[in-house]
Amino acid sequence: MSKKQRRRRGVILTDKGLEKLQSAKVEAEYTENKGNRYTLEALSEKTGLAMDTLMKVFACESKVDKQTLKYCFKAFQLNLCEEDFYYPQIDQDSQEEDQEICEPELPEGQVPLDSVFYLERSPMESDCYKAILQPGALIRLKASRRMGKSSLLARIINHSNKNNCAAVSLSFQLADTGLFQDLDRFLQWFCAYISLNLKLENKVTDYWDDLFGSKISCKIYFEEYILSSLKKPLVLGLDDVDRLFQYPDLADNFFGLLRAWHEEGKNRDIWKKLRLIVVHSSEVYIPLNVNQSPFNVGIPIELSMFTVQQVQELGKMYGVDLSLEQGETFIKLVGGNPYLLKLGLYHICRQTITLEELLTASPHASSNIYRDHLQRQLWGLKQQNSGLLEALEKVVFATKPIEIGVVQAIKLQSLGLVNFQGQKVAISCDLYQEYFQQHFQELK
Repeated sequence: MSKKQRRRRGVILTDKGLEKLQSAKVEAEYTENKGNRYTLEALSEKTGLAMDTLMKVFACESKVDKQTLKYCFKAFQLNLCEEDFYYPQIDQDSQEEDQEICEPELPEGQVPLDSVFYLERSPMESDCYKAILQPGALIRLKASRRMGKSSLLARIINHSNKNNCAAVSLSFQLADTGLFQDLDRFLQWFCAYISLNLKLENKVTDYWDDLFGSKISCKIYFEEYILSSLKKPLVLGLDDVDRLFQYPDLADNFFGLLRAWHEEGKNRDIWKKLRLIVVHSSEVYIPLNVNQSPFNVGIPIELSMFTVQQVQELGKMYGVDLSLEQGETFIKLVGGNPYLLKLGLYHICRQTITLEELLTASPHASSNIYRDHLQRQLWGLKQQNSGLLEALEKVVFATKPIEIGVVQAIKLQSLGLVNFQGQKVAISCDLYQEYFQQHFQELK
């Protein structure tokens, strides 16, 4: 395994690559667009790329990410070849700038929009970028914690803003617990928050009517005030909706409202302006009317664990070359979890540890880079009085996948601790198995 001091960033189409792309574009205009030239908006929808990015691609003057060219070529049934692009010469000033930008990034929370350490899981991003520009769209993002949901949400929101949409991202972690006890207060807070972020005056009291009730009042507020005030589509990104699962009555009413708005978008122009992104960590384990749930409509996007090839690509971002065998061993340790992989690569890049040391370190050792994360997982399990620790104990000592309670299995999966195999579950990685086995053994 070797290290690179700097990663080459950004490519430009060669004359041959541009000619290939232009030819495919012209052919598509004749076969798919009745001979009419594609507008920038149409190209953006077709490729899933922002209009300013497309302008850079075709101008061949500014660098773009290699993955961007892959998306562009794929939209026209082309494969990007080495002869289609080149890395422009880097002068001393830009080299120093690149070295500064490529300083290893400690993984914590959402990956910044301008980060070079965000690894796209093609075609997931492009699928989301295309979908969110459709009238009345609804995207459901699902994955366990630390899998990159908020990072992807931020990029969909950013793409929406660049394509003439008003966009608001709301995490329900921001809501005070007391709001979840009262549907009326919760919906008023929801409306006020959206208004604030759209820089609209809060007029909740003007539209709220006790006679109609809170759900209809909320619908009227959105229809007659928010959507009517906007001259462009509205994208709402709702993160951490799992928090509502703890309040079944509230969840039933709120999710039913979202489903109703989505259905309105099929028939009425005003509601076609609303596009929703619903982000959650776990399967829905509360009973919802199948006809009133937003979790069985729209486009489902489930973030998967990184593959060996993706781990190798991620390693290159951190200047760390991993062999196929090393990538497989790394995945066996942490299960392909993006956060755990990035944390390991960060420390390897900083030369505080080697991959070999990382793979053999005891998870209970004070020097283990994953120790804080493991302790937080244990602490979180102890806070929940739902038999999660007891269920996990059965899983970590089982020699094959086993069945446990459905709700417990779903909650453990949302924490990234187990993977489903049919109706059964198994521990998600060696790191968790070793750590929790030792923990339970010490209790006996």
